[in-house]
Amino acid sequence: MKLFIVESPAKAKTISKYLGDDYTVKASVGHIRDLPKSNKKAIDIAAGFVPHYEISKGKEKVVSEIESLAEGASEIILATDPDREGEAIAWHLAELLVKAGITVKPKRVVYHEITKDAVTAALGEARDIDENLRRAQEARRVLDRLVGYDLSGLIWKKVRYGLSAGRVQSPALRIIVEREREIKAFKPEEFFVITAATETKNKIPLNFICSEEPRDAKEAERILEEGKKKSWSIKSVTETEAKRVPKAPFTTSTLQQAASSRLGFAPSRTMQVAQRLYEAGHITYMRTDSTTLGKAAVAQIASTVEKKFGKNYAEFRTYATKSKNAQEAHEAVRPTTISKESAGANDEQKKLYRLIWQRTVASQMADAKILRTRILANVEGDAVPDFAANGSRILFDGWLRADPESHGEDVELPKVSEGQALTLLDITAEKKETLPPPRYTEAGLVKELEKRGIGRPSTYASIIKTIIDRGYVLKEQRSLRPTDTGEVVSTFLEENFANYISDTFTAEMEDELDDIAAGKREYVKTLKDFYNPFKKQVKEKSSIDKITNMGEADHSMKCPKCGGPMIVKLGKTGKFLSCAKFPDCMGARMMDGKELDGPRDTGELCPKCGKGNLVEREGRFGKFISCATYPKCKFIKKDENALPTTDVVCPTCKTGKMTERRGRFGIFYSCSNYPDCKNAIKAKPTGNICPMCQSLMMDGTKTIPERCSNKACPMHNPHKPAK
Repeated sequence: MKLFIVESPAKAKTISKYLGDDYTVKASVGHIRDLPKSNKKAIDIAAGFVPHYEISKGKEKVVSEIESLAEGASEIILATDPDREGEAIAWHLAELLVKAGITVKPKRVVYHEITKDAVTAALGEARDIDENLRRAQEARRVLDRLVGYDLSGLIWKKVRYGLSAGRVQSPALRIIVEREREIKAFKPEEFFVITAATETKNKIPLNFICSEEPRDAKEAERILEEGKKKSWSIKSVTETEAKRVPKAPFTTSTLQQAASSRLGFAPSRTMQVAQRLYEAGHITYMRTDSTTLGKAAVAQIASTVEKKFGKNYAEFRTYATKSKNAQEAHEAVRPTTISKESAGANDEQKKLYRLIWQRTVASQMADAKILRTRILANVEGDAVPDFAANGSRILFDGWLRADPESHGEDVELPKVSEGQALTLLDITAEKKETLPPPRYTEAGLVKELEKRGIGRPSTYASIIKTIIDRGYVLKEQRSLRPTDTGEVVSTFLEENFANYISDTFTAEMEDELDDIAAGKREYVKTLKDFYNPFKKQVKEKSSIDKITNMGEADHSMKCPKCGGPMIVKLGKTGKFLSCAKFPDCMGARMMDGKELDGPRDTGELCPKCGKGNLVEREGRFGKFISCATYPKCKFIKKDENALPTTDVVCPTCKTGKMTERRGRFGIFYSCSNYPDCKNAIKAKPTGNICPMCQSLMMDGTKTIPERCSNKACPMHNPHKPAK
């Protein structure tokens, strides 16, 4: 028996169809090992940034099954994804098999599409694990952990508990915050758009716009008066042939941008849908920065174009790849079978596949030829600026035949000649204001990150998702707006770690990681060159004062309880106004001046610190009573009779019992020892333990009567395909 290991069950299912009965295809269900949560145990810096990996929670059963299958295997093939992440997973699998005493040396195979030919060809080109490639992934993981822990720890102490920062996410947040500052600083200016509705002698309507936008109301009025009292005629007609060249096949970045603009998909959603299409064998690997198409694919495209549109539509093209570190052996994102115009298991997959098919086929087609027409009109004596009408029509559709949505609508203009008289029907002036620069959309941010060299194709989606999930950025329709918290965190980092979140530094670090992957840089030296000065700067900044307020409030804003002055503070939901005498006075307002229901003083002295009274607060788990000096004193009064307690012992602390609580999303269950023990689950515990990850089992749904409380465990949702 030969053991063929991939990441996902969906991928395993597809590949099983192509391999014979002597192969067993098994999925690792993603990563099987990772760094432990405790940073002290995670990385041995002194020994040369040596990471100490642990089997990921919930993966014990998967690892056991793989080891068991490997014991009886005559051959072991590691067939994870063809990138750094996939190489790392393959290495982790090989390491665990060695520890388990497996003597058969695993072989590494890579393929960029899941088709029978590709998988068969890969088996004939097996190799050892690429140590440089997996080392580059390890360097990224270690760097991100070190930066995240050190910066987050400092922000907890100096800004607010619970905040965090990241090596690549922080520069992305800074870009969004910088744009927001531009918007806030923008001062609009008035201007006037003047339009003239006319008709030809044949009563054919023809509308014009003044080629100049007057900034002065008097000038706008003068143009209107001149336009109304004088006769109009055609000043000139210009027709110009132009060509439109097709765009390059999709890279990860351009796919995310197009799917966002055309389909409204978030980058993270695009990657999820693309992953399903890849695993089902419909498209090539979706993480790539190459625009290259293989010879076989180009031949398929040419055949499809000639059959579907005609020989005059086909044209062989090559495209330059922008990224200096792009691997030309990788192909662009394309359908595996070009003749297949539709594929996918659901509507989302079909839409994304269609988009990929259109871009791929169009990339090997002839230019579109456009006739652009510009008509200028004016009043007698040219007493006002010229008025213009612009239009276009397609002479030859070329590649637009495959991708018509890329063209937009034609504006057909009537046939007129120079000097021809026009009849004015109406002329109006609309007052407008200049607009500030727009906020970034997800597509726009991906484009900007790529342009600045921040991140790589595989990280764009996770970067955006992270800053949204952390509450630093809000997605309003398609625009990304920084929250108060996001602005405060970004400002803190800009003022104290500007060099580490700059475009130049972040891009150079990405290049260094690429150099490790190419075998041009050493792992230890790269990390040491970065971490030693970074750690020194973190230590220096630890002496700065804690940011207890964000500045003084407007003097008109008085404390609703004592009438004293107020200051701006940062809370979990954003900025608010707090009495300057806090905690002696609990008065608080929203930023718009409305009074906030702050903590209610119980009049009882804190039994732990004896410095502050106990107050009733509203937390994410409902109301609770704590010391007024929190977070300096973390005393919380327990009310054993207020909430129903089950007989299920908490598996985390092993002393508390799982207790019903009500939060903002409804009823949930957490340990009775909260906050000393923070174990919490979404539904009532059944008392059983998950056989895969040893977490509590809880009430499920109609189709899943009982499920694991651990989201990462396959038993949490057995019906959902594993990633």
